[in-house]
Amino acid sequence: MKQETIKVDGMTCGHCKASVEGALNNLDGVKRAEVSLEEKQVTVEYDESSVDLATLKEEIDDQGFDAK
Repeated sequence: MKQETIKVDGMTCGHCKASVEGALNNLDGVKRAEVSLEEKQVTVEYDESSVDLATLKEEIDDQGFDAK
């Protein structure tokens, strides 16, 4: 398992948090995704053989946020 912290612009509320966490947790290979609104980031624990960082960022972008 690998853990990455991704900076995310545009998250402001509980709905934003739920949207990003839900989308990432539904991806194959993601064990856990946890958003910190205060730090404007999401920490993701995932299996590199199933999903890559680019896919994680794309999923965040698809939710209407800006993954850095």
